[in-house]
Amino acid sequence: MAVFWYLIGLLTGGILLAWQWQQQRRRQRRVLSMLQADSWPTALGSLARLVAAHPAQQQQIYDLGTSRDALERILQAAPIGYLQVDEENQLVWCNDEANRLLRMNQALIGLVERRRLLLEVARSYELDALIDETRQQQQPCQREWLLHQISPDPLHPKEGPTYPLRGCAIPLSGGEVGVFLENRQEAALLVQQRDRWTSDVAHELKTPLTSIRLVAETLQPRVEASLQIWLDRLINETIRLSNLVEDLLNLSRLQGNQSQGLNRKPVDLPQLIQSTWHSLEPLAQIKQLTLDYQGPAQYLVSLDETLFYRVLLNLIDNAIKHSPANAAIYIRLSDAEPEEDGGDRAAQAEGGGFYLDVMDVGAGFNPKDLPHVFDRFYRADLSRSRSGPPPPSTPGQVVLPVEMSQGTGLGLAIVSQIVEAHGGNIQAANHPDLGGAWLQLWLPKPAMS
Repeated sequence: MAVFWYLIGLLTGGILLAWQWQQQRRRQRRVLSMLQADSWPTALGSLARLVAAHPAQQQQIYDLGTSRDALERILQAAPIGYLQVDEENQLVWCNDEANRLLRMNQALIGLVERRRLLLEVARSYELDALIDETRQQQQPCQREWLLHQISPDPLHPKEGPTYPLRGCAIPLSGGEVGVFLENRQEAALLVQQRDRWTSDVAHELKTPLTSIRLVAETLQPRVEASLQIWLDRLINETIRLSNLVEDLLNLSRLQGNQSQGLNRKPVDLPQLIQSTWHSLEPLAQIKQLTLDYQGPAQYLVSLDETLFYRVLLNLIDNAIKHSPANAAIYIRLSDAEPEEDGGDRAAQAEGGGFYLDVMDVGAGFNPKDLPHVFDRFYRADLSRSRSGPPPPSTPGQVVLPVEMSQGTGLGLAIVSQIVEAHGGNIQAANHPDLGGAWLQLWLPKPAMS
């Protein structure tokens, strides 16, 4: 009997154990059903890939560090300066050349526990403005300025040499900006030597050219009619060379004086524009060109009237030469900001001044030549070069003088020098609507006495 009850208890215990095991299996199946079928293989695969990629990642970090060190060594040995600032204009790194060019405060640079503002270690507000401009526009910017070196020690101030600098800034990630600095002292000296040589040669050529012209004009009534054409050609070429020499001398005088020696006086600019147009009207009549002027009827500004007349003469003369027949020359005078494609002049507009635009409907400038149109002897595009001999005259037609029908290649260079001497600037472009050349100048309006 005892054996019977023992077997009954054993069976009951087995049944209970089987039931508990079945319940555990059901719970396990419910948990597994809640998980995606591929969760465990994916997690294990990702972990395996991560473990396998760790050595490669370590090698990549090492290679990047090596490349960074190599780049720093290259920049350190470069003959131009380089510096880098963070989003708060704090100096991150600079090479020895930038340190030398900007004469940085070594005591502040040596403090490695924290970064210093660039203006604390290098007193160059133009450089600071270049960095801000690059960060705002998010594109490479360039600027040239004269750096006046002054000792950063306020107790022992000592002025160092002054030399021209060119800065090229590029935006980097995280608001940082990198700046390349170039010392333009040698280039400036070469330009000065070239200008001095040109001026000396022009002075030497002026007297013999005058003598040749006087001799040719003396012989003019004494030669046979069949030889007259050759004598006329000699006189015309002598006049052209004399104009070239005079332009070179004018450039030398303007570059030497800049704003000094300007004979400023109140000038009615619209009246001066009309006067210049009347002087060139015989040339415009050949092509049946008209003047389209928009601006105030009276506009008094303080200018050197003689020099600014030369500016208008060159600009309008170029527009006439390169305009097709039966067209118009467009001149705009205003205080407002220029048109959208004319360049960023917002800062100039805030400071006051006026804008003068001279436009034609000709072929315009070649885009690759636009940076050089104010260089001396610029004639990259034959369509905008010196005109040939004037057309044969007919009864009643005005024959143009040589100085109006031919150029010397220095007109826009002289215009640029005169505008800069007045404290302004000029730029060239192709008008987006008219398609022709667009010369736009800005001048400040100083107080008139």
